[in-house]
Amino acid sequence: MKLNELADNPGSTKKLMRVGRGVGSGKGKTCGRGVKGQKSRGGVSINGFEGGQMPLHMRMPKRGFTPPARKRMSWINLGSLQKAIDNKRIDAKAEINEDALVAAGVLRRKKDGVRLLARGELKAKVNIVVTGASAAAVAAVGKAGGAVKLLGPPAAEAAA
Repeated sequence: MKLNELADNPGSTKKLMRVGRGVGSGKGKTCGRGVKGQKSRGGVSINGFEGGQMPLHMRMPKRGFTPPARKRMSWINLGSLQKAIDNKRIDAKAEINEDALVAAGVLRRKKDGVRLLARGELKAKVNIVVTGASAAAVAAVGKAGGAVKLLGPPAAEAAA
């Protein structure tokens, strides 16, 4: 196969209508935009404008609140932790902290801290040091014979 033999599949592309190329083309002169007015001219941006009526996005009630200083936590499930231990990316005998999780490639970054969640099953006996953990995750690690040490309050308590 050569570069000059490359082509799209038949019917996959459609030729664009070339506007402003004479009255015989069907889209000449005003190019299908009508006569005069804001929408006949270039650079028009009136999305959401409803002719002076209050637009829909402004009529709808606003909901919720996002605190500007909230903690953004990374999270890890017990199942992914066990998978990393099985793949020898993490040493189960050593203390597992947030930096070790990032260095092993289990987490991309730790953000404001790491929260341990209980999804999946943990079989290895591990000592974990994280910013926060769910009660179910702490119980599951304890059941496997390990321990969870918390560095700080979970994100919900820190915001309160």
